[in-house]
Amino acid sequence: MAAPLELSCWGGGWGLPSVHSESLVVMAYAKFSGAPLKVNVIDNTWRGSRGDVPILTTEDNIVSQPAKILNFLRKQLHTFWVESDNYFAVTKPWFASRIPFPLSLILPGRMSKGALNRILLTKGEPPLYHLREVEAQIYRDAKECLNLLSNRLGTSQFFFGDTPSTLDAYVFGFLAPLYKIRFPKVQLQEHLKQLSNLCRFCDDILNSYFKLSLGDG
Repeated sequence: MAAPLELSCWGGGWGLPSVHSESLVVMAYAKFSGAPLKVNVIDNTWRGSRGDVPILTTEDNIVSQPAKILNFLRKQLHTFWVESDNYFAVTKPWFASRIPFPLSLILPGRMSKGALNRILLTKGEPPLYHLREVEAQIYRDAKECLNLLSNRLGTSQFFFGDTPSTLDAYVFGFLAPLYKIRFPKVQLQEHLKQLSNLCRFCDDILNSYFKLSLGDG
């Protein structure tokens, strides 16, 4: 019998099986496809670099970092890692609590700087040199992306009918944390909550595929 697939990923909170979008994408896809997956939640006993998670280990390979929906990810990165109120009140304490000392003092800040660099690299071209201008453009792009997703989903259960696809896994992975986590600054979150079909989409997947494994972390 083949060795089971093992996923090393960040754990859950706020009613989500993982608060980390990329981990959530992989978990959702595994649930949709029925792939047997053993989830190993990273905590302060885990050995290895945490910058590469999620890590999928098979009998022959180790695979990390699924592809991203770039336009929406930029804003999601900003919400979690760059927006200072959200970072210091929510993101930094949550990740630091899962990382052993002294890495807990270093790694969240490194992840925040990495997110900022990715944002500036993708959206910092002239004339958007300053973070405030980049931020405004990111908000506009993210809201447009949410509107397009909402229009595409319509009244359907999933984006391509009655069966979940890879796209559904990606969209759920990036939308669910924004929908569920309680942030001090909620501009984009408020916009998402006005799009009732996207909220229903997240709730349906959580209830149908993750109900038995949910924990508050």
